[in-house]
Amino acid sequence: MIILVGFILGASIFLFTLIALKKTGKFYLAPIVTFLIAVLIVLYGLFKVGGFEGMGFGILGACILLAAIVGTLLLPFMKGIKKSEFNKVDKSILLIIPVLIFAIIGWMITLNKGYWINEEGVITAGNDTPSYYEVSTISEGMKQIHIQLGERHEGKHLEIKDVKTIGNTEITVKVVDKGDAKEGLPFIEIGLDKIVEPLVVQTTDGEIINSKSNN
Repeated sequence: MIILVGFILGASIFLFTLIALKKTGKFYLAPIVTFLIAVLIVLYGLFKVGGFEGMGFGILGACILLAAIVGTLLLPFMKGIKKSEFNKVDKSILLIIPVLIFAIIGWMITLNKGYWINEEGVITAGNDTPSYYEVSTISEGMKQIHIQLGERHEGKHLEIKDVKTIGNTEITVKVVDKGDAKEGLPFIEIGLDKIVEPLVVQTTDGEIINSKSNN
């Protein structure tokens, strides 16, 4: 999906720049502008974002770069493109493409949940097993939170309901009673780029889950 989105963004940027340059006739700038935007996105992913999400920006930038290369190869064959004033089609394209680009960016932002699930399952129930969470550091300084429910939730299923990453970090989980749930105590492990204290882990029923050290 990210490869397709990146290529569409690259092609849109290339086409927009190409049309915008009709008055000057400097069409060779279209692939250069697209290339520079691709490089900036890759550098942003590497040095500003980093980690797992940074890789996504790198792939996105590479796909935009691919669109710039394809556009460069096709440019000599675009005989209909020449220096001229904007016509109605040109004006429509210059209006639609920015809307399309911002719509794609907005869609990608809504897809970014800010967390990912590393593992989930059940462990064997024990006497007086409490609910708790435990924080550990994984690759490149990112954090992992292991959330374990106690014995009163035996046979239930654990789902992530919401993760708030603006301000302090708050994680809300939902305890679901599924007929096909395995016997045992449910747990889930989620990854986060970072944790901002105070960290709050709770269920949708209002139960506060304490850290393992506090238990």
